[in-house]
Amino acid sequence: MAPGSVDSPARPGARDLRGVFAPIPTPFEPASGELAWDRLAENVARWNRTGLAGLVVLGSNGEFVLLEESEKEALVARTRELAAPAKAVVAGTGCESTQATIRLTRACVRAGADAALVVTPHYYKGSMTDPALERYYLDVAEASPAPVLLYNMPRNTGLNLSPALVARLARHPNITGVKDSGGDIAQIAEIIRLVPPSFRVFAGSAGFFLATLALGGAGGTLATANIAPDECCAIQDLWESGRHEEARGLQFRLLPPNRAVTARWGIPGLKAAMDLLGWYGGPPRPPLLPLGETEKAELRVILAEAGLADLSL
Repeated sequence: MAPGSVDSPARPGARDLRGVFAPIPTPFEPASGELAWDRLAENVARWNRTGLAGLVVLGSNGEFVLLEESEKEALVARTRELAAPAKAVVAGTGCESTQATIRLTRACVRAGADAALVVTPHYYKGSMTDPALERYYLDVAEASPAPVLLYNMPRNTGLNLSPALVARLARHPNITGVKDSGGDIAQIAEIIRLVPPSFRVFAGSAGFFLATLALGGAGGTLATANIAPDECCAIQDLWESGRHEEARGLQFRLLPPNRAVTARWGIPGLKAAMDLLGWYGGPPRPPLLPLGETEKAELRVILAEAGLADLSL
């Protein structure tokens, strides 16, 4: 298998992904714990009215490791049905084995996904050397009927995709971008320096979104975009229109809520924030626990101080 040239285009018909994506939480019914399809429809209808470029299903915020494979395929299919045609749908398809990743990727593309977001396999992390990861991603890219985005999530996987490895993988015509959630802006800068201009680099958190854009990034896949989609989109719009101070001010305003729904309280915090702001967050799936009442009260203050919620409610 030839890795392809640096300037090779993605497969015919592939979307050029750029802009802000929301890695959407998976809604569950409070009593049964089953997928809450009506709540998903309500959320997607609201995201459709925003400037989001698309939705990521089965990402870390989607509790993908807690879902059955049949649930994953159904979520992708239903989200594609609900999402506006102009909104891209990206599916998280990374599994521990190459075979399982290829199988899920193909299933999600059949269900309507425009691209696959593939996290590093990590259970045998001591054996996940650069050659092993390179082989994994190349095999998945060759088998995938849609473009593949690399997903670097060191906090959860304990592994880091090095800039040199990303640059080598970027030569494959069906590996078209990377979501880097590591938060190392020097690493993101090095990736952007090494990859071809057509390769899309996405910030994996609103905390370093503007910094990534300033370095030449294509957008962000941001947990905060679930609760502040228009504000996140505005950061990119302001930056690209040369209104840098306004972009900087908005970036600073979103830092506290971003930290609250990511590093501090994670998925329970994000779902609680959605509930507080009129979306449907609902409970996380066990063994994750919902946010406590004391933390919810503190979260509401954080959202209000960022201009996202009315403290009087």
